Amino acid sequence: MIEATYSSSSALLIAKGIGKRFGGLSALDQVSLSIPSGSIYGLIGPNGAGKTTLFNVLTGIYRADEGTFELDGRSLTHCRSDQICTLGIARTFQNIRLFGNMTAIENVMVGRHVRTHSGILGAILRLPSQRTEEQAMITRAQELLNFVGIGQHANQVARQLPYGDQRRLEIARALATDPKLLALDEPAAGMNDTETATLGRLLQKIKESGVTILLIEHDVKLVMGLCDRVAVLEYGRLIAEGKPANVKNDPRVIAAYLGTEVS
Repeated sequence: MIEATYSSSSALLIAKGIGKRFGGLSALDQVSLSIPSGSIYGLIGPNGAGKTTLFNVLTGIYRADEGTFELDGRSLTHCRSDQICTLGIARTFQNIRLFGNMTAIENVMVGRHVRTHSGILGAILRLPSQRTEEQAMITRAQELLNFVGIGQHANQVARQLPYGDQRRLEIARALATDPKLLALDEPAAGMNDTETATLGRLLQKIKESGVTILLIEHDVKLVMGLCDRVAVLEYGRLIAEGKPANVKNDPRVIAAYLGTEVS
């Protein structure tokens, strides 16, 4: 079984022996990862390799059949998706999932709700504490829109934004939860070269702000140029893990992508 080769003492997220089955199909088979804090960690592999399934396990959408995982020393194995978000893992999806008829700033404010404390009573009575918290949400949402580069579109309806801006809006909404780990599922999908380059600079900026990134991406060039470490899945199994320069020259990885056999 392939495992990380560096000390787990520096790891933010540790997954051990993750297994997931759907009927007779094994989608994940004993997958173990250690994601260093403050890094961009790439997860690649051919279609059907199990990448999104692993994301769904780590974010509580699926419950693992085997194995455990923890974030910053705290077990999340049996947590619900909302609990996992509150405890520090936020994600985006392959297909854009915005509230299309809400404005950009309203979408980001939705993400911010996991960090608010005013209840239903406060909202109904419009208590001073609720009004203060709401203003803080608006301020933070605008800061995040500025951070991802679409602050000028704060009051524009989300579905009217260009595709690349919608992707950035999803990232801003995820960042509004104050994550320790930001899990991005193919954020460059559908982007042209210019948009992809802009995304790469944004991800580097997010890393520099102190947020660790777990990145699924089919754009191997982007992954190899951006990530500190890369893991490769094939048929639900981890076949390689390490620095990008080593991974891209691994015969098992070449075989997985090109369909050749490795002796």
